[in-house]
Amino acid sequence: MIDLGISKLALIGAVALIVIGPEKLPRVARTVGTLLGKAQRYVNDVKAEVNRSMDLDELRKMKDTVQDAARDVEHSIQAGASDFEKQFSESGQTLSELAEPTPSYPEYKHPRKNWRLKQGATPQWYKARNGVRTKALSGAARVARYRPHKIN
Repeated sequence: MIDLGISKLALIGAVALIVIGPEKLPRVARTVGTLLGKAQRYVNDVKAEVNRSMDLDELRKMKDTVQDAARDVEHSIQAGASDFEKQFSESGQTLSELAEPTPSYPEYKHPRKNWRLKQGATPQWYKARNGVRTKALSGAARVARYRPHKIN
């Protein structure tokens, strides 16, 4: 790349000031800056495209190797299965003779819980033993319950 030091930039600036003039120099500097920015973005886009294509090639190679490995595994499994079938046919047994009876499991029984009803973590027997209120009473019901009885 071009080696531009401070002394070379100062020399270029002085020559541009003399050749272009002080009135037009700011406009020319802005134009040169925008052109350099566009060129830089173009170079970065080209680099990104090249990197993407290289990554895509690597992924294709990796895909091919994985597919080859899968085919090899499939062929080895098929070869093993065919060998087993040959040995099995030579023994003269059938699959139903070799198969063990399947274990019977109890049928699923739904717990019949009401999912809308929220269950508390504290058991009811504990609440009853310690006198914890489990039901909300209205004001009138509370007065009626705790009103002292008159003795006649």
